Amino acid sequence: MTLHATIDRVTDRIRARSRTTRDAYLTKIARAAEDGPRRAHLSCGNQAHAYAAMPDKEDLALSRKPNIGVVTAYNDMLSAHQPYERYPDLIRRAGQAAGATVQVAGGVPAMCDGVTQGRAGMELSLFSRDVIALAAGVALSHDCFDAALYLGVCDKIVPGLVMAAATFGHIPAVFLPAGPMPSGLPNDEKSRIRQQFAAGEVGRDALMAAEMASYHSPGTCTFYGTANSNQMLMEFMGLHLPGSSFVNPNTPLREALTVAGVERAAAITRLGNDFLPAGEILDEKAFVNGIVGLMATGGSTNLVMHIPAMAKAAGILIDIQDFHDISESVPLMARVYPNGLADVNHFHAAGGIGYMIGQLLDAGLLHPDVKTINGTGLDGYTAEPKLDGDRIRWEEGSRQTLNDKILRPAHDPFARTGGLKQLQGNLGRGVIKVSAVAPERHVIEAKARVFSDQEQVKAAFKAGEFTEDTIVVVRFQGPRANGMPELHSLTPILAVLQDRGFKVALLTDGRMSGASGKVPAAIHISPEASAGGPLARVRDGDPIRLDAVSGTIDCLAPGFEARPAAAFDPAPSSQGMGRELFAAFRAVAGPATEGAGVVV
Repeated sequence: MTLHATIDRVTDRIRARSRTTRDAYLTKIARAAEDGPRRAHLSCGNQAHAYAAMPDKEDLALSRKPNIGVVTAYNDMLSAHQPYERYPDLIRRAGQAAGATVQVAGGVPAMCDGVTQGRAGMELSLFSRDVIALAAGVALSHDCFDAALYLGVCDKIVPGLVMAAATFGHIPAVFLPAGPMPSGLPNDEKSRIRQQFAAGEVGRDALMAAEMASYHSPGTCTFYGTANSNQMLMEFMGLHLPGSSFVNPNTPLREALTVAGVERAAAITRLGNDFLPAGEILDEKAFVNGIVGLMATGGSTNLVMHIPAMAKAAGILIDIQDFHDISESVPLMARVYPNGLADVNHFHAAGGIGYMIGQLLDAGLLHPDVKTINGTGLDGYTAEPKLDGDRIRWEEGSRQTLNDKILRPAHDPFARTGGLKQLQGNLGRGVIKVSAVAPERHVIEAKARVFSDQEQVKAAFKAGEFTEDTIVVVRFQGPRANGMPELHSLTPILAVLQDRGFKVALLTDGRMSGASGKVPAAIHISPEASAGGPLARVRDGDPIRLDAVSGTIDCLAPGFEARPAAAFDPAPSSQGMGRELFAAFRAVAGPATEGAGVVV
């Protein structure tokens, strides 16, 4: 199938924009790789320190076995990362069987946005991505490894690990998922109870019972938020093995896939004949394929920031215009909560990623000629893993959807486009996700109510102040103001107002969430208000027009552009819960439209 003209054009545009930085990157990783296995260049004293605690130190010191470094985000507070507790022992056994040695190179932090939503800790969340990249860099700086295995799942963890994998792009990288928890309370029921609690119709006991029935066991949360969007991304970009993203934890198939991932890491080092450094996988085509997957699945808006940051670490420059153009050409093929009632387990059972990749390849919407850890092009990712004893064999996956209420073919999608729109106007530049927003709400014109944080919005709601159509403006939420927390805790409130018959929208320089849904939300608006961006000039009562059809966000008040900007007070977000440690990050963070990066 001929490549779709838009996919071809956007890829060429990214390649041209990135030529200088990508060439410099490829030169850098080629120089790092040309010296051969890194351990050979350590002194005897260096090596003795590196191997002192290892039972197989003779193999490390004297043999040409590849040494695999493990970078893990394990902790047992995050359900998605708890299964990683068992992985190092399994990886060591698998590595030994594959003729390799294994060392846990280091750990990286992993925080849960579900725990910190609406709390001060959420103001560290976005920056944790760059901390993870830094921590992984420290782990790999010992220069002892011929390949790296990355253990991570959730929101900022995978992007931070990819940034590190790109930075150490001269060595191979294999990402090992942990899988989603089994299905619990249906997502629409959980959402209904959240809205009832926000409206005061049920008590906290009912809310707690619903939440505990939803998040109930080891594994990733089952809705299609940022964590599961990350897993999709790694498969579309060829850093997972085919069909591995959504296999439940602690199952024989999950364990066999982990073993197969270790075997691939051992096979693609410079010591063998199939050397495949991470920097060669992470090219322009791979990132375009990842964006296509994001649009086709209706994935998290957070990846609109994470993908440019990941790409930049590999010398590739991606703009939100690229997301917009790809979205306009890629059909929405999946309905997974919050864009539908199904969860990722239902999506996987209906055909999942393998089915979608086959459909998108047939439609010319993906680059087939990419490098992957599987040793194939992307066509190898239509295969489905099956157990053969305790080993993996791949069979051709389903060419038909097994539930067209969850997953549809590219020629008969749920929507013609991926539903992500770029917004521009006198209020700045941002994005909106409309895949779950009713068409009659794609254009909202109403008076503004202006707030400086989400607690003020909640207080106004409790006081009954929202009595008409309203565009809620929450400013001073950008990366340089307070670290750009998600404002997901506003979703139930705004949904209640919308259900009462009001036209409601959110306008913010902050983030929403992978779980943003039916309320129109213009997010990531840049320049941010704390840097004198246009949101700092909006006043209560100003008429605002958010038009997701034409892609515009404008304040219609006369003389708006000439007003002085409201002053930003950094004090409320500068102290407590570790926020004082991140003052340097806030001072240098880039704009949201470029990934809000600190280290790249």
